[in-house]
Amino acid sequence: MDIAVYNIKGNKTKRTVSLNDSIFNAESNDHAIYLDVKQYLAHQRQGTSKSKQRNEIHGSTRKLHKQKGTGGARKGSIKNPLFRGGGRIFGPQPRDYTFKVNKKTKIVARISALTQKAKNNSITILEDFNFESPKTKNYSEMLSNLELKGKKTLLVIHDNDKNIVLSARNLKSAKVSSVNSLNTYDIMNANNLLISESSIKEIENILLNTNTTES
Repeated sequence: MDIAVYNIKGNKTKRTVSLNDSIFNAESNDHAIYLDVKQYLAHQRQGTSKSKQRNEIHGSTRKLHKQKGTGGARKGSIKNPLFRGGGRIFGPQPRDYTFKVNKKTKIVARISALTQKAKNNSITILEDFNFESPKTKNYSEMLSNLELKGKKTLLVIHDNDKNIVLSARNLKSAKVSSVNSLNTYDIMNANNLLISESSIKEIENILLNTNTTES
């Protein structure tokens, strides 16, 4: 699959890049995408929510009144969950939400995500660029030139270039990721995927080599 290379001014260059069909035109596996995205979101959860149970409430355990003969419900102590200020019934407790997904499944998920973006014509290849200083205006102008302003975009660059990352940081719908940090959630969450020219080979090396060694 050949795709044109654009510059940050939104103009086509005379170059094209050949995308590997094993990554950008493979068979899509929706379940693998689901598992990888689910794991990513689960790992973002702190799992620190906590409410006090009956045995953790400060208060007397004295029985409020006799068991029977009052015409009302039985009440053990002031820490009863039915009372205001009492312990909470089945409240949240600290827990670990993380779970394991096989590396091979994660590779399949990322390949599937990239394939879907390619089939939807949602991938733009940019020639390598850099900003002299971190300015949000520069990044915003680039998106405008590419007719992507206001859309969710993910820019994949070879290295974590500080000026580019800081330039996109204040734009709510824009995100920058290095090749090594690329994940299925960010790919699927973006409407359009911007990939720097030098990142293509690195993506192919990571996904294909890992897939080969795992099998």
